[in-house]
Amino acid sequence: MNYILKILLSAIVVVVLSQVLPGVYVDTYWTAVIVAVVLSILNVLVKPVLILFTLPVTIMTLGLFLLIINALIIILADKLIRGFDVDGLLWALIFSLLLSLFQSVLYSLLKEDKKH
Repeated sequence: MNYILKILLSAIVVVVLSQVLPGVYVDTYWTAVIVAVVLSILNVLVKPVLILFTLPVTIMTLGLFLLIINALIIILADKLIRGFDVDGLLWALIFSLLLSLFQSVLYSLLKEDKKH
């Protein structure tokens, strides 16, 4: 149940960011849910492999290269999902940063509700 709630919260954030950022486009709410699911799958399967292959660069940049990896995951999702468009690496980077920020805030609120 918690996973479904996180996917729905992520989908809401994707819709909001697509309305705010001019370089990101999502055509329907269902597409936003698919984007949230695909991003979670890519973060589990592809991201660790990319981190492993780029470990020397990540260490040299003190972890800042992870931002580029996150943007590349967004671009990969753009290529996989019809109805989700990101206009380049810069918009993917901005989208990734804002998505991570909002997800961390919403997920922390979700954890606080469990404690009460």
